[in-house]
Amino acid sequence: MNHSAAHRRILVACGVLLAGCVAADPPSADTVAGITADGLQSAMAAAFADAERQTGIARADLKLQSAEIVTWPDGSLGCPRPGGMYTQSLVPGYRIRIQAGDKVLDYHASARGQQVLCPPGRAVEPIVGEAM
Repeated sequence: MNHSAAHRRILVACGVLLAGCVAADPPSADTVAGITADGLQSAMAAAFADAERQTGIARADLKLQSAEIVTWPDGSLGCPRPGGMYTQSLVPGYRIRIQAGDKVLDYHASARGQQVLCPPGRAVEPIVGEAM
C-alpha cells in the first residue's frame, strides 16, 4: 500500500469518527455548569427568606429588583472579604437584588447553593451575565 492510500484510509476513519461526534446535540453551557431557571428560582426563594429574616420586613413587602444568571470571577462569588483567600476559577451562579424598604440587598449565589449577602461597597461585578 502506498502512502496516499494509507492517508486516505486514515482520513476516512477520522471522518467516520467525527461524524458520530457531531450527530449528537451537545449540552448547553448552562446545563453543563449546573445553571438552570429552577436553580435561579431556588436562589431567589433563599434570598427572599434571608431578606425577611435580616430586615424583619414581610415577604409581601419585599420587591425583586433583579435576578440574573451570572459567572463570578472566583470563589468569593463577587463578594471578597479583605484578606480572604478564594479559589481562582470561574463560578457559575446567580445575582439577586431585593428592594427592602429604602435598602437594596445584593445576594450572590453559586449554582451549588452557596449564597452570600454582599454588603454595599464590596461587590465585584460578574464577568458574564444573562438577565432573567
